[in-house]
Amino acid sequence: MKWAFLRPIGTLDLATHLEHPAAQATKTLPLRDELRVAIDTIPGLVWTALPAGDIDFLNQRWLDYTGLSLDVARGWGWQVAIHPDDLPGLTEYWRSVLAAGIPGETEARLRRHDGEYRWFLFRGVPLYDEHGVLLKWYGQTTDIEDRKRAETLLQNEKRLLEMVARGDPLEAIFRDLCIFVECSTPGTSCAILLLDSEADRLRPLAAPTIPEAYLHAAHGRSVSSCAGPCGKAAHLNEQVIVADIAAEIPWDEQGWRSMVLGFGFRACWSTPIRSSTGGVLGTFAIYGHKAAAPTVEQRSLIEQFTALASVAIERDERQSKLLRSEAHLAEAQRLSLTGSYTWRSNGDIYWSDETYRIFELEPHVKPTLELARSRIHPDDRAIFDWTAAHAWERCADFTFEHRLLLPHGDVKYLHVVAHAVKGRDGQLAEYTGAVRDVTELRVREAALHRVRAELAHVSRASAVGQLTASIAHEVNQPLSGILTNASVCVRLLTAREPDIGGAIEAARRTTRDANRAAEVIARLRALFRKKGLAREPFNLNEAVAEVIALATNEVERSKASVRADLAAETPIVKGDRTQIQQVVLNLALNALEAMNGVDAAKRELTFQTSFEGSSEVAVTVRDTGAGIATVDVERIFDPFFTTKEGGMGMGLSISRSIIENHEGKLGAFPNDGGGAAFRFILPRVVAA
Repeated sequence: MKWAFLRPIGTLDLATHLEHPAAQATKTLPLRDELRVAIDTIPGLVWTALPAGDIDFLNQRWLDYTGLSLDVARGWGWQVAIHPDDLPGLTEYWRSVLAAGIPGETEARLRRHDGEYRWFLFRGVPLYDEHGVLLKWYGQTTDIEDRKRAETLLQNEKRLLEMVARGDPLEAIFRDLCIFVECSTPGTSCAILLLDSEADRLRPLAAPTIPEAYLHAAHGRSVSSCAGPCGKAAHLNEQVIVADIAAEIPWDEQGWRSMVLGFGFRACWSTPIRSSTGGVLGTFAIYGHKAAAPTVEQRSLIEQFTALASVAIERDERQSKLLRSEAHLAEAQRLSLTGSYTWRSNGDIYWSDETYRIFELEPHVKPTLELARSRIHPDDRAIFDWTAAHAWERCADFTFEHRLLLPHGDVKYLHVVAHAVKGRDGQLAEYTGAVRDVTELRVREAALHRVRAELAHVSRASAVGQLTASIAHEVNQPLSGILTNASVCVRLLTAREPDIGGAIEAARRTTRDANRAAEVIARLRALFRKKGLAREPFNLNEAVAEVIALATNEVERSKASVRADLAAETPIVKGDRTQIQQVVLNLALNALEAMNGVDAAKRELTFQTSFEGSSEVAVTVRDTGAGIATVDVERIFDPFFTTKEGGMGMGLSISRSIIENHEGKLGAFPNDGGGAAFRFILPRVVAA
């Protein structure tokens, strides 16, 4: 109960006030009668009390409202009109005000003459004479029932909305709603029923004061116009008011009237609970123990709480769907070994449960970039840092693979994809993406690679055999002819009588067979040339970056680290992009093979693009392997020359042919940090 105090009023001189000209002008009655008429006419309940608190006067409105006579209410007899629950507090407060001699006000329920209690505001002020002696108390009691109801309605509505926002169970929310409505409309019982669209039946969800037997009997039927007010309201999607069940018989064929009367109900008001799209979600029913139709206030109350019930039901359905969706997503992530994450521009990172499992961290650990980076394989951190920084700077999507080195020594292979999300200002707001554990896939790929390597070795050996047999077959005939004709020529010239004409003819046949052998060699060289190049301008940096991505698996398999040093200004060249990429890939694979005998910690593969003057662009591939002997620097580009065990010696020869066909040059030289470096130079295309 809330208390408040008013400032004390000063001395009151009624005689002086009543002799004022304005007051004299309106006097048509004797002074005492005029005062009584005025006090009785005031739209409020007015009273006076002696200094000790005894009531000595109550205006006629007070007496008419309570139905008490002045003789009964005088003194402390007025207490019989106060609600029993409020009387102790009101009496205690009145005595404290009397003791302090100061104004005061409080709230309590006052009984009307028909027995109904309503909330009133009780106010009292003291009257003192010029010497400060308390003469009397004057007070007024004001009806605040409507305000209290509005406050109570607002408080309960707020409390119920808080329950909805917290995600409390619907049963608990609707139980409290029913109890509040029953308290606001005495003599009623409430029920909230949900519509089961599949079974076409209403299912009781909350009915705190309605017998269970009635709920089963009344709401076990299919929704229809003959299934009681609730069934009809749900069927027609409109409010159904039965003010007097005994006088109305629309459902008596189903035995509904006799059944509901047997449970002591005489009225039923049922309102459909509609979704935001207008469909029926259920019904809100109020059963009255007396025959009556809802008042305007009750209709407003029903409308408000029906809308609240709709909000609660729809939110519960959305929450249920969300929980099911999250459960399905979590299960799908677990089965596919794919986790999700969000990386915001302020540095905050959020992981799904599967991402925690992939990184083998507890869900309560706060993910950070430093924590994630600490579990990345040391050989992959450089490419991870470069990829993340480059993508963040350009606000671009990215995808790459890297390895995790877990505390117990296990290695995992991860495939990471990320999508850049921009804010309203056009700046990068966050990255959302997925991380997939592809360890098992990489293990299978490694096994497949070994099988392919063995098959390739067999295929190369077979190809070499076939190539050798073909070369032998093609070249054997002209060589045999050369030998035969040369022998004939010698024999004719060394005879006792040399046959010059025959020798000349044999020499001509030797020349013919030599030309045939040359043609065979020319056809063999043509096998490694490509006619009709697709000469189109392209970005050399992008082409090299794509090769780096293509070589990722081989780099990981070789346990090497990769460094990309690409020109800041975009280098544009003209030619066949695929052939140039084949050259870069071949140089990269050769470099990785050259580093097999070097300590894994020292294996570094570098890709560099740079400008050579104003008209040329260079691509350099460096390794930290064993290097190339000086005598072999030029020979390595010869066909069939190789320094690798089991090599065919054709890769560098073909690569040089491709570069030369692009009007470029390919060469090799020792790397400053150990190992070898291969560089090719191409003409530059200057953008218009």
